[in-house]
Amino acid sequence: MKLGAFSISLSVKDIHKSKAFYENLGFGVFAGDIEKKYLIMKNGNALVGLFQGMFENNILTFNPGWDENANQINDFTDVRDIQKHLKSKGIRMKNQADENTSGPASAIVIDPDGNTILLDQHV
Repeated sequence: MKLGAFSISLSVKDIHKSKAFYENLGFGVFAGDIEKKYLIMKNGNALVGLFQGMFENNILTFNPGWDENANQINDFTDVRDIQKHLKSKGIRMKNQADENTSGPASAIVIDPDGNTILLDQHV
Protein backbone atom coordinates (compact mmCIF):
# COMPACT_ATOMS: atom_id res chain seq x y z
CA MET A 1 0.00 0.00 0.00
CA LYS A 2 1.14 3.51 -0.79
CA LEU A 3 -0.27 5.89 1.80
CA GLY A 4 1.13 9.12 0.38
CA ALA A 5 2.50 12.09 2.28
CA PHE A 6 2.78 11.74 6.05
CA SER A 7 2.34 14.49 8.60
CA ILE A 8 1.43 14.83 12.21
CA SER A 9 -1.44 17.15 13.05
CA LEU A 10 -0.92 18.71 16.46
CA SER A 11 -3.68 20.15 18.60
CA VAL A 12 -2.03 23.32 19.92
CA LYS A 13 -3.05 25.78 22.63
CA ASP A 14 -1.52 28.92 21.07
CA ILE A 15 -0.82 28.82 17.34
CA HIS A 16 1.50 31.85 17.50
CA LYS A 17 3.70 30.26 20.17
CA SER A 18 3.70 26.93 18.35
CA LYS A 19 4.59 28.60 15.04
CA ALA A 20 7.55 30.37 16.68
CA PHE A 21 8.68 27.12 18.34
CA TYR A 22 8.66 25.12 15.10
CA GLU A 23 10.35 27.97 13.22
CA ASN A 24 13.15 27.73 15.80
CA LEU A 25 13.43 24.03 14.87
CA GLY A 26 13.92 25.03 11.24
CA PHE A 27 10.37 24.67 9.96
CA GLY A 28 8.77 27.23 7.67
CA VAL A 29 5.13 27.89 6.88
CA PHE A 30 4.11 25.72 3.93
CA ALA A 31 0.34 26.22 3.90
CA GLY A 32 -2.58 27.28 6.04
CA ASP A 33 -3.91 30.50 7.53
CA ILE A 34 -2.84 31.66 10.98
CA GLU A 35 -5.98 33.82 11.23
CA LYS A 36 -8.06 30.65 10.80
CA LYS A 37 -5.83 29.01 13.44
CA TYR A 38 -4.12 26.36 11.33
CA LEU A 39 -0.72 26.12 9.66
CA ILE A 40 1.21 23.40 7.90
CA MET A 41 4.91 23.71 8.72
CA LYS A 42 7.62 22.05 6.61
CA ASN A 43 11.28 21.19 7.10
CA GLY A 44 12.65 19.12 4.23
CA ASN A 45 10.28 16.18 3.88
CA ALA A 46 8.89 16.60 7.42
CA LEU A 47 5.41 18.09 7.80
CA VAL A 48 3.80 19.25 11.03
CA GLY A 49 0.28 20.63 11.07
CA LEU A 50 -0.60 23.09 13.84
CA PHE A 51 -4.33 23.30 14.64
CA GLN A 52 -5.75 25.46 17.42
CA GLY A 53 -9.23 24.55 18.66
CA MET A 54 -10.10 22.12 15.86
CA PHE A 55 -9.68 18.75 17.59
CA GLU A 56 -8.62 17.40 20.99
CA ASN A 57 -5.81 14.95 20.33
CA ASN A 58 -2.91 14.77 17.93
CA ILE A 59 -3.56 12.95 14.64
CA LEU A 60 -1.28 10.97 12.34
CA THR A 61 -2.23 11.96 8.80
CA PHE A 62 -1.59 10.26 5.47
CA ASN A 63 -2.54 11.85 2.15
CA PRO A 64 -2.96 9.22 -0.58
CA GLY A 65 -2.23 10.79 -3.95
CA TRP A 66 0.04 13.54 -2.63
CA ASP A 67 3.76 13.81 -2.04
CA GLU A 68 5.21 15.90 0.81
CA ASN A 69 4.95 19.04 -1.36
CA ALA A 70 1.20 18.53 -1.96
CA ASN A 71 1.93 17.57 -5.56
CA GLN A 72 -0.36 14.97 -7.04
CA ILE A 73 1.27 11.60 -7.64
CA ASN A 74 -0.14 9.00 -10.00
CA ASP A 75 1.05 5.84 -8.29
CA PHE A 76 -0.89 5.63 -5.01
CA THR A 77 -3.41 3.43 -3.25
CA ASP A 78 -6.90 4.94 -3.19
CA VAL A 79 -8.30 5.58 0.29
CA ARG A 80 -11.21 3.22 -0.43
CA ASP A 81 -8.77 0.39 -1.25
CA ILE A 82 -6.80 1.10 1.94
CA GLN A 83 -10.07 1.04 3.87
CA LYS A 84 -11.12 -2.30 2.31
CA HIS A 85 -7.71 -3.77 3.21
CA LEU A 86 -7.92 -2.58 6.81
CA LYS A 87 -11.46 -3.90 7.20
CA SER A 88 -10.37 -7.28 5.76
CA LYS A 89 -7.80 -7.43 8.58
CA GLY A 90 -10.51 -6.85 11.18
CA ILE A 91 -9.61 -3.22 11.83
CA ARG A 92 -12.62 -1.12 12.75
CA MET A 93 -13.12 2.16 10.97
CA LYS A 94 -14.13 5.17 13.06
CA ASN A 95 -15.23 7.04 9.91
CA GLN A 96 -15.44 5.51 6.46
CA ALA A 97 -15.11 6.72 2.90
CA ASP A 98 -18.06 5.89 0.67
CA GLU A 99 -16.80 2.93 -1.32
CA ASN A 100 -19.21 3.74 -4.19
CA THR A 101 -17.44 7.03 -4.97
CA SER A 102 -14.11 8.09 -6.41
CA GLY A 103 -11.84 11.07 -5.89
CA PRO A 104 -11.43 13.00 -2.64
CA ALA A 105 -12.48 11.12 0.50
CA SER A 106 -11.27 10.33 3.98
CA ALA A 107 -11.35 7.56 6.54
CA ILE A 108 -10.30 7.36 10.18
CA VAL A 109 -8.98 4.47 12.25
CA ILE A 110 -7.78 4.34 15.83
CA ASP A 111 -4.62 2.35 16.60
CA PRO A 112 -4.42 -0.03 19.59
CA ASP A 113 -3.10 2.78 21.82
CA GLY A 114 -5.89 5.21 20.98
CA ASN A 115 -3.99 7.28 18.40
CA THR A 116 -6.12 8.65 15.59
CA ILE A 117 -4.98 7.95 12.03
CA LEU A 118 -6.56 10.07 9.29
CA LEU A 119 -6.40 8.88 5.69
CA ASP A 120 -7.19 12.11 3.85
CA GLN A 121 -7.22 11.88 0.07
CA HIS A 122 -7.54 15.17 -1.84
CA VAL A 123 -7.41 13.81 -5.41
